[in-house]
Amino acid sequence: MIKKDEILAEETLKENLVLNSIVDRSANRPEVDSLVEGPVILVKKSSVYVDLAPFGTGIIYGREFINAKDVINKISLGDIIKAKIVEAENEDGYIELSLKEAKQALAWSEAEKAIKAKTVLNLEVKDANKGGLILEWQGIVGFLPASQLKADHYPRVLDSDKDKILKELKKLVGEHISVMVISTLPKEDKLIFSEKDNNPEEKKEILSKYNIGDELECTVAGIVDFGVFLKLEDGLEGLVHISELDWGLVEDPRNMFKVGDKVKAKVIEIKDGKISLSIKALKENPWKEFEGKLKKGDIIKGVVIKYNRHGALVSIKEGVAGLVHNSTFPSESKLREILELGKNYNFQITLFEPKDQKMTLVYLE
Repeated sequence: MIKKDEILAEETLKENLVLNSIVDRSANRPEVDSLVEGPVILVKKSSVYVDLAPFGTGIIYGREFINAKDVINKISLGDIIKAKIVEAENEDGYIELSLKEAKQALAWSEAEKAIKAKTVLNLEVKDANKGGLILEWQGIVGFLPASQLKADHYPRVLDSDKDKILKELKKLVGEHISVMVISTLPKEDKLIFSEKDNNPEEKKEILSKYNIGDELECTVAGIVDFGVFLKLEDGLEGLVHISELDWGLVEDPRNMFKVGDKVKAKVIEIKDGKISLSIKALKENPWKEFEGKLKKGDIIKGVVIKYNRHGALVSIKEGVAGLVHNSTFPSESKLREILELGKNYNFQITLFEPKDQKMTLVYLE
């Protein structure tokens, strides 16, 4: 038997759809990826409806419903919820929403605020690896490099044996430590923490000595999948993102560096109390060789060096590579069947912008 409040909710949905068709949709209408909020007006076994007046009704269903089941189980009629728009209007006239993506977007926003506010967080150590500790905050996994540990937590190993260092770090698993967020890496789905960075005035004074463009002698303090941490001086480290390590393709930073290596790096950004560095900026840019020499329509030879979700990367010289997109083949599997890793083929340039290091190609049979 259908409950009275459910009948009323169904009627509200119909009214909202009618209103939705009347509203001028061009006037401040929310777009895909924007965050919206409104009251829950109906909860069903596999869907949730949200009033997004004056724009209509939002719906959470299908995969988005399953992904947020733990949150939805706690939702009641009338609750105000925030969600992210994944489709502005589906075939039934509803605005499709995602609770999970909204939660993630809000978490990254909170992380940026925490950096600016120098918020000290008390977090549990979830795990450890040879480079540092794994923490979690707001559902986001974070990394605390060993070099960012305070002296009483830093692994003191005489011969710098990595297995011994890991053994010492493992002892911290389960403990709570006070840390600050010093960097966000949304593309890597990671946060970077520091146990040292609890004195903002001192950090500000140290940072004031550095300027964008400075070329520095540094020491490799930590290596992670997404880059290398360099020690500039006591209490200050900078990150060289994997994309700034070399002009050529870098699969694993550990194949290029080891902790303790002396390297030169250039300061490319100072922001929110952190320094970003580049090692490749001090090397000759291989793209300059082709300025004025290559253009759209030219036929070139290149070697396939990597596959990614967009297609295949083709190199015409160490550090100069372009993308052959999946869409230029009947399917992704066909692209990988025809273009074998390590082999040379003829390609035609469809886009060439050496100043931005951009190139796209099509395969010539």
